[in-house]
Amino acid sequence: MAEGGRRDFLRTLGATTAATAGVRAEEQAPKERLGVGLIGCGARGSHLGRVVRQLGQEGMPAQLAAVCDIYAPRLERAAQAFSAKPYKDSRELLKDTAVDAVIVATPDRLHVHQAMQAVRAGKDIYCEKPLTHWQQLDKLKELVREARRRQTVFQVGAQWVTDEVWRRAGELVRGGAIGKPVHAQTGYFRHGDGGERGMPVEDPNARPGPSLDWEAFQADAPRHPFSVSRFFQWRMYMDYSGGPSTDLYPHPLTRLLKVLGVGFPKSVVALGGKYRYNGERDVPDTFDMLIQYSQNLTVAVLGTIANETGLETVIRGTEGTLSFGSRSGFVIQPQQGTTKRRQEVTAEPRFDYDHMRNFLECVRTREKPNGDLELGYRVQVPLIMAMLSFTKGKVAHFDADKEEIRLG
Repeated sequence: MAEGGRRDFLRTLGATTAATAGVRAEEQAPKERLGVGLIGCGARGSHLGRVVRQLGQEGMPAQLAAVCDIYAPRLERAAQAFSAKPYKDSRELLKDTAVDAVIVATPDRLHVHQAMQAVRAGKDIYCEKPLTHWQQLDKLKELVREARRRQTVFQVGAQWVTDEVWRRAGELVRGGAIGKPVHAQTGYFRHGDGGERGMPVEDPNARPGPSLDWEAFQADAPRHPFSVSRFFQWRMYMDYSGGPSTDLYPHPLTRLLKVLGVGFPKSVVALGGKYRYNGERDVPDTFDMLIQYSQNLTVAVLGTIANETGLETVIRGTEGTLSFGSRSGFVIQPQQGTTKRRQEVTAEPRFDYDHMRNFLECVRTREKPNGDLELGYRVQVPLIMAMLSFTKGKVAHFDADKEEIRLG
């Protein structure tokens, strides 16, 4: 298919049956407005829904057409707030011909399942990070293969990567501004477990039934009796999350790997634990990981939610050091004895709506979004390896040819 033809249309479900979901329908005229479906109407999903609405109000031809949630009170609120058609089952939403692209903003375990359903239904996808749960490598590989085959526009919701500063830094690093990168560091530090224990329990008396689909929530996780904490505060539990290491670390790691332009890691080791917050929680509150790449490069990702004192993002090369003082700029400091020059670069910071705008624009143009699936795959693999290293107490090794993890 010619590139110009690929940019002149927008897929609809009617053009993507089970036999033809991977084929673009060039003869169809593009829709005037892009219909977006929201799968998962919790705090994050509702926020992204408001972002789509704001972009529509600012003139972007997009609107939230449908919403889906397995918890009826959330679904009802979202349907009313966005004047959108409600669905209890994501598979039913994906049959809606008014939906051209979907936002997946459900708990981690559900991301890969719902993203795969959406790919096969011919929808483009904005998927919240992490791309998958840390126990789902095989399903992740299947998703990547299927999305590649069908040429799905896929944006991972690590929205910081849309900041212009990371693209400009990547161009300079790949152009040799600091020589060969040999070491990089980044991290995420916060004070408080509001992202886990702080998740609100909307109804302490909630029970499984027609208004709450507990089986759908568990997906392929080990089965447990229902509890309001597991359902509403799912980030506290390893069955559904990795805690801060998988919820927060995709942000700094995505932008750093985009700058470095590296592929899959060679080895990963991780240490951490519950150093401050205990109780019913079983995810770590402190987590440090080292990623080794075959290019003789080590990346350190460090963090804790017990202290908010941060760590500067730095890339050290053989001829200089690149330091990100903030999301809006960086400095390149040459090493003594080199011919490199000191550089200061600033860029206007971007926000959630810029990342979503980038996705919606790419749905129409068929261009690669800023946080595309291939980058998301290269981020998710070391996160999975780190969690396996942490839980098993071993070094995780990656076979890039077979795309398999070995512990040893």
